[in-house]
Amino acid sequence: MANRIISLSNALVSNQTSDVVIDGKAYNTETEPKQVLLRERANASFDIRELTHYLNGGPENTAVTERVMTSIERDPLFQNDDFYDLSKDQLRAQTFSRVAALSRYVDPENQALTNQRFSYLGIADTSVVTRAGVHFGLFLRSIRTNGTDEQYKHWVGQGATTLKRFYGCFGMTEMGHGSNVQGLETTATFDPETDEFVINTPHLGATKWWIGGAAHSATHSVVFARLISNGKDYGTKPFVVQLRSIPDFSLQPGVAIGDIGKKMGRDGVDNGWIQFTHVRIPRSHLLQRYVKVDPKGNVTQPPAAQQLGYAALVDGRVTMVNDSFQSSKRFLTIALRYAAIRRQFGKDPKDNGETRILDYPHHQRRLLPRLALTYAMNAAAFSVSELQTEAGNALRNVDVTDKVAFKAAIEESKELFSDSAGLKAFTTWATSATIDECRQACGGHGYSGYSGFGQGYNDWAVMCTWEGDNNVLTLSTGRSLIQSNLAIRRRKANSTAKVPTAIAYLLRSEQLKGVKLGSRSLNDPKVLVEAWESIAASTINRATDAYERELAKNGGNVELAFETVSQRRFEAATVHTKLYLVASFVNRIEATATPGVKSVLTDLAVLLGLWLLEADLAKFLQSGFLTSEQSETVSDLVDSYTAKIRTQAIPLTDAFNLSDYFINSGLGNYDGDVYNHYFSRVVRRSADGTTSSNKKDARPEYFERITSKFLFRED
Repeated sequence: MANRIISLSNALVSNQTSDVVIDGKAYNTETEPKQVLLRERANASFDIRELTHYLNGGPENTAVTERVMTSIERDPLFQNDDFYDLSKDQLRAQTFSRVAALSRYVDPENQALTNQRFSYLGIADTSVVTRAGVHFGLFLRSIRTNGTDEQYKHWVGQGATTLKRFYGCFGMTEMGHGSNVQGLETTATFDPETDEFVINTPHLGATKWWIGGAAHSATHSVVFARLISNGKDYGTKPFVVQLRSIPDFSLQPGVAIGDIGKKMGRDGVDNGWIQFTHVRIPRSHLLQRYVKVDPKGNVTQPPAAQQLGYAALVDGRVTMVNDSFQSSKRFLTIALRYAAIRRQFGKDPKDNGETRILDYPHHQRRLLPRLALTYAMNAAAFSVSELQTEAGNALRNVDVTDKVAFKAAIEESKELFSDSAGLKAFTTWATSATIDECRQACGGHGYSGYSGFGQGYNDWAVMCTWEGDNNVLTLSTGRSLIQSNLAIRRRKANSTAKVPTAIAYLLRSEQLKGVKLGSRSLNDPKVLVEAWESIAASTINRATDAYERELAKNGGNVELAFETVSQRRFEAATVHTKLYLVASFVNRIEATATPGVKSVLTDLAVLLGLWLLEADLAKFLQSGFLTSEQSETVSDLVDSYTAKIRTQAIPLTDAFNLSDYFINSGLGNYDGDVYNHYFSRVVRRSADGTTSSNKKDARPEYFERITSKFLFRED
């Protein structure tokens, strides 16, 4: 039977099938799809290559990313033919062999190139980029941002900038505390007699948990623990603690580690738990850029030291905005290519075949606004990355004794924290929804493991929780917006103090309060940006008013007032972040788009602004920006723009520039030959040893063992 299946598969792959005649028209689901995608690409109204350069930030960056992608795709260790069939243990082994292989590529002197590699590894293998990312993005970045220059040089000298025998992890989360970092309970008590800190896990709830890389591979960890000196608790601070000896990987005295086991996704990452029993480390292993402890245990720190210690997390949130773009573009490419060739119901008047599902307006509604959102994520990633660079440089170079300069650097870091928190939450949520919508849009075949959606969703889901739970981050952004708005209200008319760019529109709150659409058109991107500014300003102002009422009502209890208006904070952050996405997209088009791609990008920006507006229509009616008559046209406008983008859908996904290797789905190959690729992949998995295809009915060995023991036996 297996040989018959293989023969049939070969025939299908070779297109050795006869056309079926439907209503007098030759029609074949095996041979037609490739021709369909060729016709789709012929509809392109823009230069696809030019759009790829826009997305990458220029031709030079495209050349770099393509070199990176090619090196990943050609590396024998990174072949993904059996990716969807591996067990947890197989994934663990594969992941670490790939992490070790990365040591050949990591260039400590070229951080931009390393970031590019990790960005595309995140598409090909999330476990590998997570494990390596924990080392570089959390462990090493913590040392760089929280350690002195001398400390950073020390750990670089120990081998921390490579992946050779030295593997770092990030010991923040505990069983009893995650988002509330200030409530962590691991202790670091200073002993002046030995000039050491004693790291201790006081009880089970303080066990470090979810620590990526801890279970098997990490040699060192940045551990967040409560600094206790001379009997005083100075709050949570970062310390470098060695977990295992090099090179035999035996546990250090007092360190207990275990594996937390199977997870929802990313099983290639060895997440573990850690307990410390009076583990001693030198005083120099406290990261001391902002906090210093002298040999007598005297502690000095600036006012914002607690928040500054979390800088590595903020950088990770910025990265996740780009990760959202990278992941969304992959799954939308799969779903849109499939939708372009898949015929179902109806009759296409052009060829008498069934209608292709991408030609159904409702299907366009499901996918194309999300395509526009994905392009906006790209623009937002560039925007917040620029802010990250500026804020990071300011903090690293500031003299903490210069109060004016230090305050300015802190304000920049607060802006980064607020913007990155809202964007991380909104884009990771949006990507999660996009993956599942794309899966459902592919019907039954989307449920197949070989479509990529199932594994992709499971691997992605953690993004909504780690490095800041999305709901907590959104509330934090809302709190920051209220605080900033209060500062603007108290601002003197002639003040020259800098207002963060992302909230500068709040300076025009009174002017925006009376803004109406009037005779203007919602087709104008600038009008849409102003519309979102007016709604964001009114939403934030209402939240601020509510906060001030609660503050007066409860006698000035700030925390109680903020908690009481938590829903308003959430709404303010949500609307502000939508504005950020729309505005950054429009601004990036104006600043960098060439004439050849500006038109299609503008259509995408308008579609995004309208689609988001439609979902929040009540706010635009409540503010008076739209009349009831005008509001009735919004859905029609969304329909017209999805229909317009539909003709460019395949070229727009081609501009993402992902090869079949990175797509890694039987439904999403570039040539559109879905059924042959999908069937061939399934059958060849049965023939290459994954199952026992040499048996007469290709039943796996475990089935043979069970049936021989329990079924069809004579008692």
